[in-house]
Amino acid sequence: MTYRKADVGSLRMLRKARDRIDRDYREEIAIAALASDAGYSREHFIRAFRAAYGDTPGRYRTRRRVERARELLRSANLTVTEICYLVGFSSVGTFSSRFSEQTGMSPTRYRAEAAARGGPAPIPGCFALMWETGLPDGPAPAPAVGQDRTSGEAGDPAGGVPSGA
Repeated sequence: MTYRKADVGSLRMLRKARDRIDRDYREEIAIAALASDAGYSREHFIRAFRAAYGDTPGRYRTRRRVERARELLRSANLTVTEICYLVGFSSVGTFSSRFSEQTGMSPTRYRAEAAARGGPAPIPGCFALMWETGLPDGPAPAPAVGQDRTSGEAGDPAGGVPSGA
């Protein structure tokens, strides 16, 4: 199948779509939405994207998800299931199938071989999850030393007159 060369404006729009997939690979962005943003019909967008980047947008997103999963399997102390959902797959079976197609091995075997090769110690899973999802909303920071917790004024913790006055 031959494709005609794309003009610079078309390539710019395709690049924006690819950058959005790179940035938001975890999310289920509809191909039709990417196509609309780029000014294409869905089918024409898929053909133009493949001509420019060698893969359809859906396969490209899957490749990005598997690349991120490989990184997490090597470096984070998370289960395969946690990594599956963290990178945007909604099914462990689909994740394992796509991972195996691209790497030639299961996620569990990939992790075992990466560990056998050595490298840095895995990052604790809680830190990896916080990095991906952000810090939870927690309690307000503690007041500065010497400040009343209720009024914000300096004094004793009960809110009375400062000692020595």
